[in-house]
Amino acid sequence: MIGRITGTLAAKNPPQILVDVGGVGYELDVPMSTFYNLPALGEKVTLLTHFAVREDGHFLYGFGGEEERFAFRQLLKISGVGARTALAVLSGLSVADLAKAVAMQEAGRLTKVPGIGKKTAERLLLELKGKLADALPAGVAAAAAGDARHDVLNALLALGYNEREAQAAMKGLPADVGTSDGIRQALKLLSRA
Repeated sequence: MIGRITGTLAAKNPPQILVDVGGVGYELDVPMSTFYNLPALGEKVTLLTHFAVREDGHFLYGFGGEEERFAFRQLLKISGVGARTALAVLSGLSVADLAKAVAMQEAGRLTKVPGIGKKTAERLLLELKGKLADALPAGVAAAAAGDARHDVLNALLALGYNEREAQAAMKGLPADVGTSDGIRQALKLLSRA
């Protein structure tokens, strides 16, 4: 409904700001990454927004860029994750760091965000898998896929398969497979052989 807002920055009180648009003040909650990049009070500001209507009120969230808003919306789609949690994640991690944590399946990065426990972090990693890949620089995405393939190979060797069997199973895996999926798929391929 409200996709973007442009006006004068009237107040900053983290995580909330007030933007004056033609005499009407709009309160927006913003992640800290956006907050730190805001201009001085009285300066013009343009933010992308997400408008949410709930039974307890209407809420407007502001973002400095499309990547942040996209990540926020992806987080909101996850069961049990509300706007406050989504803002906390984006305040604690950049979108690129979040995408990297998801690609590498690093729950430890997410648990450093206040309010995110181990179970929530694991659910976020599972639900966001493959949805934030566009936010990763090309080299990081390739490295994540390469690291996952390396981990799958090491897991197969640790399970007692020889190098030839493990390499044969690796050939049957998709290039962008994650570690846990790769191990599962490789074991299925090896059980058929």
